Amino acid sequence: MNLTTNLAGAVLPNPVLTASGCAAAGRELEPFAPVSALGAVVTKSVTLRPRAGRPAPRMAETASGMLNSIGLQNPGVDAFMAHDLPWLAEHGARAVVSIAGGSVADYAALAARIAHAPAMVAVEVNISCPNVESRGEVFACDPVAASRVLAAVRAELPAGIPVLAKLSPDVTDVVAVARACVDAGADGLTLVNTLLGLVIDPDTMRPVLGGVTGGLSGPAIMPVALRCVWQVHAALPAVPLLGVGGIRTGLDALQFVLAGASAVSVGTAVFGDPSAPVRVLAELETALTERGFASVADAVGYGHRPAGEDPVAPPAPTPVVEAPRVPVVVGARGPWRLGEDL
Repeated sequence: MNLTTNLAGAVLPNPVLTASGCAAAGRELEPFAPVSALGAVVTKSVTLRPRAGRPAPRMAETASGMLNSIGLQNPGVDAFMAHDLPWLAEHGARAVVSIAGGSVADYAALAARIAHAPAMVAVEVNISCPNVESRGEVFACDPVAASRVLAAVRAELPAGIPVLAKLSPDVTDVVAVARACVDAGADGLTLVNTLLGLVIDPDTMRPVLGGVTGGLSGPAIMPVALRCVWQVHAALPAVPLLGVGGIRTGLDALQFVLAGASAVSVGTAVFGDPSAPVRVLAELETALTERGFASVADAVGYGHRPAGEDPVAPPAPTPVVEAPRVPVVVGARGPWRLGEDL
């Protein structure tokens, strides 16, 4: 199985990445699996200046996911460049650096600051965070505003660094926003960010989150995310997509690939299983092999094939070869097993 994938010009050894905001800059995952084993680490969104985030409580569980209202808390780009990116480089990881700002000028300044960062293979432009204090910062809700941000970022980065626009599902027409970003210079798209949600405590009869609303993630949003990937790939089949939203298993990841994603990000699942990204990768490889694919690239967008077209033929079963029989020596003692006396 050839797991290599090309994400908007970034050639990655495999298609499974982390999702921004769920593992900071990767250090938390290293005790469970080497970050170098992943296609890339998508870092938590960084801003020009340190940001404290929104008031607590910041997280709330839901029936099939969770709400977060972190508010882009981060140490600022200078600290990020000094401590986080060098660590990723030292550990052989590939970094997709996520950036966020409150204005077009903020995004342009961030792009210029990280333009030659170590370990960076792509930039993810977070124009769709739903848990910021000002809804005016959600540039992805307007095609014109989104295009201005992407044009500014693209102008500040070397041509060899792919730019991905991270889009929101909280729009009437995600394809219109996607097209505007691509026309402005985005090399690819990340679909999708969390959905805006709310939880009310029935005892206090007040919103649970300190910031009232938050971003819904986890299994609940997977059908929405998958729909967005499907629609954008159908409309813009040449545009590389990074699929994210509720992925827990290799079969979940497979659905995103079949819908048109060249790679996937695993996010909320890591809170319960920090090794989820490498497990999903192994399960995805098995799922692709069982369905007869020789490479990830062969499966990208395969769900869009014409109705009635036969799927790829599964590989022939491997012949079962019996192990040679070992002659039994009467009176000989077999190997010791747990629980037996010596």
